[in-house]
Amino acid sequence: MTSAPLAARLSIPSGPLFFPVTAYGPDGSLALDVYSAHVRKGVEAGAAAVFACCGTGEFHALTPEEFEACVRAAVEATDGRVPVVAGAGYGTALAVRYAKLAEGAGADGLLAMPPYLVVAGQEGLLRHYRDLVAATSLPTVVYQRDNAVFTPGTVVELARTDGVIGLKDGLGDLDLMQRIVSAVRSEVTGDFLYFNGLPTAEQTQLAYRGIGVTLYSSAVFCFAPEIALAFHRALTSGDDTTVNRLLDGFYRPFVELRSRGRGYAVSLVKAGVRLRGLDVGEVRPPLHEPSEDHVKQLAALIDHGYALLEEGM
Repeated sequence: MTSAPLAARLSIPSGPLFFPVTAYGPDGSLALDVYSAHVRKGVEAGAAAVFACCGTGEFHALTPEEFEACVRAAVEATDGRVPVVAGAGYGTALAVRYAKLAEGAGADGLLAMPPYLVVAGQEGLLRHYRDLVAATSLPTVVYQRDNAVFTPGTVVELARTDGVIGLKDGLGDLDLMQRIVSAVRSEVTGDFLYFNGLPTAEQTQLAYRGIGVTLYSSAVFCFAPEIALAFHRALTSGDDTTVNRLLDGFYRPFVELRSRGRGYAVSLVKAGVRLRGLDVGEVRPPLHEPSEDHVKQLAALIDHGYALLEEGM
């Protein structure tokens, strides 16, 4: 666990937010040595934070024991250089259990995933996240997506809850997000963080920046950190030429390829990591591997992305 407050360290990141994949061996068991190498490479490449065992890290597929081992490995691999945020989800009791495991493993914070399956009302969602946050001392970012969609009033109440430091949006409703940002700004004293958490968030980050959401997750950083870093630098410096070149030549084609298979937001990213030379294994069921043709297209697209970087130098 690092000493500086998590919100301060996340508020103005020096690079993309890194969501590492979870590595498995040939028999499907955890490959912690490979996972640690993946995390270290990301930190050395310029990640501003490590979000361990979240969506890209197949949180849904990990046992509590595997989750704890991965979070601990991520904490050890980062060695305090950047904060480590761990996923926590399912129903309230299990979410609390994962949160306590993350705290014991040395994590700096939590990303609170949606509750399992049920579509709950706002009152129940608020109670769920408050119970989760109260269970540990870890600052928590709440993840809006799927069956956890909040009204502006509920986010105001979350922002007033001790321990809740931000909202990550994986829904993509910009009208709702604008109303949320406005409501919290009007009714809550102090800073509150917002994250663009859509798959391949770079593709929509120009729009999110327009409503004041400057933080975003980067799955591309897992397998092409130089491309993700170049985009991040261009976006933060106002280099529209580079932003548009990478959007048009790399990110849009990647999103179109990703949309050709269910679960590709994870499995295609993991294929990209393998293509770049680190054998992190396959995804666990119920996800499935991309087709051979789609992996070939990904390889060609990665090469093209790096060629685009050369053009801009």
